[in-house]
Amino acid sequence: MLRPRPSPRPRAAGTVAALVAVTVVLALVTTLVADDRSPAQRGRRYPWHTGITATTFWVGEIFDPDADDGSQRISAFDDEWLLHYGGCDGVQTGDDCRTERRRRDDGWFPRRMTPLENPFYLDLPYDDRNVEQNFRERGDVVPWADEEPYRDRVADRRHSLMKNRWVELRRGSRRCFGQVQDAGPGEYSDVRYVFGADDVRPRNERYGGAGMDVSPAITGCLGFDDVNGITGGIRWRFVDRVDVPPGPWLRVVTRSRGS
Repeated sequence: MLRPRPSPRPRAAGTVAALVAVTVVLALVTTLVADDRSPAQRGRRYPWHTGITATTFWVGEIFDPDADDGSQRISAFDDEWLLHYGGCDGVQTGDDCRTERRRRDDGWFPRRMTPLENPFYLDLPYDDRNVEQNFRERGDVVPWADEEPYRDRVADRRHSLMKNRWVELRRGSRRCFGQVQDAGPGEYSDVRYVFGADDVRPRNERYGGAGMDVSPAITGCLGFDDVNGITGGIRWRFVDRVDVPPGPWLRVVTRSRGS
C-alpha cells in the first residue's frame, strides 16, 4: 500500500477529513450488510425514473363524468374496482367521494373505511389489456413476461401483466412502495417511458406532464403538501416482491386479477 503524502492542511482539518472518510466507509458497510442476500435471493434490477411529476387519484373519484377515463370507480384492469376495493377510498357524501389527508400513526390508511385491497396503489401510462397493440406486443415489452406465472398468461386477455406489480417510490428522504392498479394519466401506450431508461420522459403533457397518479396513502407517505394536487421530484422503479421491505404497504396486499 502506498503511504499517503503528508497534508499541508491544519491538523484539525485533517481530522475532519478522516472522520468523513470513516463515515462514508461505515455507510457503505451498513448498506452492504442491510442486504446481504445473494443475487439469486434478490429480484431483478429495474432502472430508476427520476424527476417525475405525480398527481393524486383515489378509488371512487369521479374526475370527469363525460370522459371515458374520468371515473376511478373502474380501472383499466378492473371493471369493479370500487366494489373490490371496498368502497370510496376517502369520505363518501351522497354520490361524492372525496379524498382526505392521511396520518403516519395509522400507516396512511383510510380513516373512514376498511380497504379490502392495498391502499398503496398507483397507475402508470401503459394498458396491456385494452389497447390492442399493447396486448399483442406485451410479451416482448414487459420485462417480467418471460417469468412465471406471467409466461403462461401472456396470451390470456383476462390477465394484465401490469396489475399488482410493485413499485418503489422516493421523494427526498421518504421511501414508499405501492402496487399498480390502473393505467394513466393521459397516455396508455408510453412504452419507452414505463420500461425505458431514466432519461426517457413521459409522453403525457397534461396535468403538469405527470408520469403517474398515486393514491392518498402514497401522497401521505411521500409527504405531498397537497392532498389533491400535482407534485414533482418523484423517483420510482419497478421492484420484485422479494425486494419489498416490511411496511404498511404489506398490511393488505392486492392479489386479485381484476375483471
